[in-house]
Amino acid sequence: MAPAVGRTAIAGARRGRDDVSDTPTSGSSRLNTGVAHNARVWNYWIGGKDNYEVDQQVGEHVATMFPIIRDIARADRDFLGRAVRHLAADRGVRQFLDIGTGLPTVDNTHEIAQRIAPDARIVYVDNDPIVLAHARTLLTSTHDGVTDYIDADVHDPAAILERAGRTLDFTRPVAVMMLGILNFVLDYDKARDIVRQVLADVPSGSYLVLTHPTFDDELGGAGQIPAMEFWNENATPPITARSGTDIAAFFEGLDLLDPGLVSCSRWRPDANSPVVVPQFGAVAVKP
Repeated sequence: MAPAVGRTAIAGARRGRDDVSDTPTSGSSRLNTGVAHNARVWNYWIGGKDNYEVDQQVGEHVATMFPIIRDIARADRDFLGRAVRHLAADRGVRQFLDIGTGLPTVDNTHEIAQRIAPDARIVYVDNDPIVLAHARTLLTSTHDGVTDYIDADVHDPAAILERAGRTLDFTRPVAVMMLGILNFVLDYDKARDIVRQVLADVPSGSYLVLTHPTFDDELGGAGQIPAMEFWNENATPPITARSGTDIAAFFEGLDLLDPGLVSCSRWRPDANSPVVVPQFGAVAVKP
């Protein structure tokens, strides 16, 4: 996530396929194609086309330093799919607040959830201008469901909650998705406070779905450190890894679903799950 850019919502919610709203173009004026950006580099690592030469160069250099990075990117994306499917199909969740959306790819949160529950309501949150420019992909929906996109910063949870409340019913359970986003909140106390603020506004029976890179040796995370140092000198926004103990603290007061906090590739894996990656993932419910 880049610095905060104000509170103008993007076109409002799109309800079904009959309500057509134009994708705002304000993001294009904020694009800086001369510096590698996380959303575009991540897109490059998972085989997407929404990136520039500078993103490819930085992405390749990071991959040379830390070859497992592409496995991390794919594992994180696959974790999202498994978590959303479980919550929608097995837990009856019909509302998702996806903070730190990233660039649209195949099987975004709303597509997975609405495939199972056509009436699911999804709010995406990001403030990366290239994500804003591609938001039309995120504003498609089933006729019975709703999707919305908020151009806002994770550092301002009050604004996110106020605007998400226009689409989501905070008297009913919400799955809060925070995949690979708190690693861009460098101050640990601030990161924990963001989680506390968001979870305080959702009711009992809501969920936190979170992934976060780690430097823990048990998951092979030591190589993250020099790769992240290179990243912070050559790309934006700056990033940090944390210990499993620190990441576990984000779930304080919540009940972790089995198998708990694990490498995201090992959270209820499919038969052909990838290798263990130094990216913790977990899903927890608010009692």
